[in-house]
Amino acid sequence: MSDGVAVAGERVQHSADTDGLAQEFVQFAVDCGVLRFGEFKTKAGRLSPYFFNAGLFDDGAKLSRLAQFYARRMLASGIEFDMIFGPAYKGIPLGAALAVELARLGHNRPFAYNRKEAKDHGEGGSLVGAPLKGRVLIVDDVMSAGTAAREAIGIIAAAGALPHAMVVALDRQEKATENGVDVAYSAVQYVRQQLGLQVCAIAKLSDLMQYLGQHESQGLADVHARVLAYRQRYGVEEV
Repeated sequence: MSDGVAVAGERVQHSADTDGLAQEFVQFAVDCGVLRFGEFKTKAGRLSPYFFNAGLFDDGAKLSRLAQFYARRMLASGIEFDMIFGPAYKGIPLGAALAVELARLGHNRPFAYNRKEAKDHGEGGSLVGAPLKGRVLIVDDVMSAGTAAREAIGIIAAAGALPHAMVVALDRQEKATENGVDVAYSAVQYVRQQLGLQVCAIAKLSDLMQYLGQHESQGLADVHARVLAYRQRYGVEEV
């Protein structure tokens, strides 16, 4: 990442190093109980055999290590950006943690976030932190329908800045829904292709599949089979 903050985009396929990063992250998420296996209902009404709850990165040590994963992915990606935006609510601590970690690594960047409801006292308004300007990186946990991304893009554009890129912890690589109907593309693909943002993820569903395949002997064979069946039903083709 240069001083203009280069961090070479996810359009570049995972290298051996970043594949290793993804596997390390999946193991970390499992160890923290953030990535769980069972039966979970998604926003789209699907019964998923796995669930990722970033809210369970719930102490200083976990959040610090999570920030390291975000920073390492961005530094490996080549995406350039001028500041960080954390959309309410989960994106706020994630964006702040990434800003702190990047500063620790010598890449200090402004950070801002939004409130769900505007304040009518004090400084007022719905935006907090540095003024939104330049190329903005949006930080979030998992992109499901792209709704949060569209909201963040609207806020950033309304402030006169450029919604430029987005980083998430996990790309589920599954079909998005429009009006309750499955479509052929994922939320990440929609944000890339229709909204024009670069998007990168610390790990993808394909990385989770690799992890499960390598740990079948540790009691995960059934989980692997169920996640594979889910992916075959709802997964999207990479482009």
